[in-house]
Amino acid sequence: MFILYTVIYIGVTSDLLKRVYQHKTKTYKGFTFKYNCDKLIYFEEFDNINQAIAREKQIKSGNRKRKEGLIHSTNPKWNDLSDGWLFYFD
Repeated sequence: MFILYTVIYIGVTSDLLKRVYQHKTKTYKGFTFKYNCDKLIYFEEFDNINQAIAREKQIKSGNRKRKEGLIHSTNPKWNDLSDGWLFYFD
């Protein structure tokens, strides 16, 4: 089976678990709701928010092929890395 991902959403958060929950439950009716972005396929961790923001800007400035390469380097099947996380909120 081949799944086509047409949108890659890039964002920064101080609470990844909470943000994943918000995206999966469609808490906010913004970009991720409109484009049905609810799978975590890549993430990086930082100790400093300024470093995280700088990295977000760097990734966003790249083209689609570069973003896909970054994802593919650690998650070649584009699996949802947050599978099973929502039980923390039940």
